[in-house]
Amino acid sequence: MIKAFSQACVNNSQPILSQLSRLFTKTKHVLEIGSGTGQHAAYFAPNLPQLTWQTSDVSQNHSSICQWIDEAGAGNIRSPVCFKVGTDVWPIEGIDGVFSANTAHIMQPFEVELMMQMIAKNLAPGGIFCQYGPFKIKGEYSSDSNRQFDLHLISEGCGGIRDIQQLVDWEKGLILSEQLTMPANNLLLVWRKLAF
Repeated sequence: MIKAFSQACVNNSQPILSQLSRLFTKTKHVLEIGSGTGQHAAYFAPNLPQLTWQTSDVSQNHSSICQWIDEAGAGNIRSPVCFKVGTDVWPIEGIDGVFSANTAHIMQPFEVELMMQMIAKNLAPGGIFCQYGPFKIKGEYSSDSNRQFDLHLISEGCGGIRDIQQLVDWEKGLILSEQLTMPANNLLLVWRKLAF
């Protein structure tokens, strides 16, 4: 398989990393849900050497992810595990961080709800979940381009852009602690699991 490439990953990697460097300071083991091409893992992990970055995705994306991992040459990236929300069980224990970019608007609503619940259940107490992508706020789009993108997603059979309040209603165990404005009309939502 040819190594897949996403220009959006190139464009957003540094802005996301600048936030993850602050948010994952005490994090030791991150699960990336939906590693896609593998570019984010290859960029973030070498710049966050204090943690282990576990990639995951459906099996057809593993070849590209592995090629990006090999090229990165970082010892703290783990080869992808199979994980499709709604099909597979939670793939790994001992996770105190989760990262997922541009997945919630691809998934069907029931899958996003299940993802939020699985993270809330399996994330270690005190852990953090960083969720990147376009979101609606109180039913409103942040831009006309996001509105058009949502219509396109739905026409393609995807679930579409989710409203933040919907995610809050679904999570049941996570607290939305930060809502960070990112480039290209995206947000980084920072969810925390209370420490008991």
